[in-house]
Amino acid sequence: MRIHRLFLNRLDGTNDDHDIVVVIDVLRSFTTAAYAFAAGAGAVFPVETVTAAWRLKAQLPDAITTGALPGGDPVPDFDFGNTPTVFASLQLDGEPVIQCTAAGVLGLTRFCHARALFAGSLVCARATAAAIAELDPQEITFVITGEWVDRDGDEDIACADYLDALLHGESPTPRSFEQRVRQSDFGRRFGRPEYAHLPISDLALCAKADRFDFAMRAIHDRQHLQLQRSFFAR
Repeated sequence: MRIHRLFLNRLDGTNDDHDIVVVIDVLRSFTTAAYAFAAGAGAVFPVETVTAAWRLKAQLPDAITTGALPGGDPVPDFDFGNTPTVFASLQLDGEPVIQCTAAGVLGLTRFCHARALFAGSLVCARATAAAIAELDPQEITFVITGEWVDRDGDEDIACADYLDALLHGESPTPRSFEQRVRQSDFGRRFGRPEYAHLPISDLALCAKADRFDFAMRAIHDRQHLQLQRSFFAR
């Protein structure tokens, strides 16, 4: 089993074949998606642009829209920003969620032709590793989405390190990986007055390893990319 890492911010326009791909966005896209599922969302539809989100919303009028612009500000006129805190307090009844974000969703669409594609975050890391192991992978690619010119992306690298250890049969203690999420460049912005849309409650929810017992696998459904849950025992 070979494990590689790619950084979304460094990719060119080529589209190589990949076996198993995990697109990691801890702060906050795929943590938000996980909490949406835990709240009762029927499916999460990642879309790359705001225009695509509104187009899909016309087809799914009961859908909830969530998303953020680069930097974390919520998308205007969406129901919610890209915030797990909101979904942690919601009770959904199978409604679909349309998600549009600047990094994680872009990574999913970039690698949508992989044999198996997962949305990765720390809150469902152990279940994601279990889902990957069941596929008997020859090659796994972790895609780090959080690295930008002003961000080290260590929240996502920490998640990749944790997944790597799990996939090699190790039993790592989650605490150090959770701490790296909190101490990453982006993590240190949460709760500061100048970043009003980055509440400290989001950081606490994102930095909780193995909170959920499901993985989030991306599939194509009726020409749309859709996240679905796959459950595994802890």
